[in-house]
Amino acid sequence: MRKPKIFYGWIVVAVTFFILLASASTRSTPSILIVPLQKEFGWSRAVISAPIAVNIFLYGLLGPFAAAMYERFGLRRMVCGALLCMGLGVILSTIIKEPWQMMICWGGIVGAGTGTAAAVMGATIANRWFVRHSGLVMGILTASTATGQLLFLPALASLGADYGWRFSAYAVAGGSFLMLIPAALLLRDYPSDMGLPRYGETTVTPRIKQAVNPAKRAIASLLTGLRSRDFWILAGSFFICGATTNGLVGTHLVPACIDHGIPEVRAAGLLAIMGFFDLIGTSGSGWLTDRLDSRKLLAWYYGLRGLSLFFLPYAFDIKFYGLSVFAVFYGLDWIATVPPTVRLAANAFGRENAAIMFGWIFVAHQLGAGLAAWLAGLIRTVSGDYFNAFVSAGALCLFAAVMVMFIPKAPQTRHRPEPHPTAEPI
Repeated sequence: MRKPKIFYGWIVVAVTFFILLASASTRSTPSILIVPLQKEFGWSRAVISAPIAVNIFLYGLLGPFAAAMYERFGLRRMVCGALLCMGLGVILSTIIKEPWQMMICWGGIVGAGTGTAAAVMGATIANRWFVRHSGLVMGILTASTATGQLLFLPALASLGADYGWRFSAYAVAGGSFLMLIPAALLLRDYPSDMGLPRYGETTVTPRIKQAVNPAKRAIASLLTGLRSRDFWILAGSFFICGATTNGLVGTHLVPACIDHGIPEVRAAGLLAIMGFFDLIGTSGSGWLTDRLDSRKLLAWYYGLRGLSLFFLPYAFDIKFYGLSVFAVFYGLDWIATVPPTVRLAANAFGRENAAIMFGWIFVAHQLGAGLAAWLAGLIRTVSGDYFNAFVSAGALCLFAAVMVMFIPKAPQTRHRPEPHPTAEPI
């Protein structure tokens, strides 16, 4: 047979990139709905932030279970279900009248959908399809989750300003439904299903059929992680990562700009700038992860992020130019932490377990993000501004920069979970 000119894994990467882009844009939409919902229903920012916090937490909590369900039920089937769930949840949110209804739609339904099509999907693709360039692939797919979260905000904010916030929701739901087509037609679970080796290998590796219950598989991986110092350090640093990105800046930068007299559409433009430079920074981080010590990369990323958060409260005084500098600098570092974190998880627990273990580490990320989203709204409600929220987040990043250097440098697998007796090669 003639060898294909393009490795099919790159097609899977391209489809996954746009699916994660749609998922991320769905998660980011509440940040431009805070002020419109406050004006229409009279709800406080603390009340509106609560469903957003639940959404963020579910996005992380479902990650390890989604990774196990990918193994048990198939990646394509699970991702199509997630896209359908996201679209339906967003559509239902346009008819809400009470805070508990927003909690069900955005917190529950949308949170479940985005949690299934989450960052663990990128980790699954990178480790299933690639040996060579796995860090680069992880960087590209990670960049899509952050870029999608930020890039479409100006258009959605403009649409909401011209026609109302519900039209922004309709656009987001349409994107989720649209991505069902390439997901159903082009996604494949394993390269061995097509008779292909992983990129960088010469022999086809038979995939393992997991007969074990996905929940049991995920819980067993968690128990393995809880006995490992590596896991606690990675989860703790990623808790801080989530608190200082999705939870704080991703949720509250637009309302903070409005507090300082910056129009909503222009504020959303700052997030779009961050999204563009995140695509560069996180893809570059994946390239660096294939070549440099992941611990040192994380220390630099967290340290520079902390300094930028110390600068942010003063950037508002310089208006748009100061915030533009912040957006470029912070965007390069927005979620560049993911590729080295996945690499360290693979080093500690084995490549075949990297997605599930990263899923549990990502739970800590989203727990930090959800807590920060709620606390920042509470701080704004009590004190009248976000100064204390930004400065405390900067201090946490400096702490994380020191924390990650305590991970052992040795690259070999140190905490491999025991294989389940019902697992067998196909």
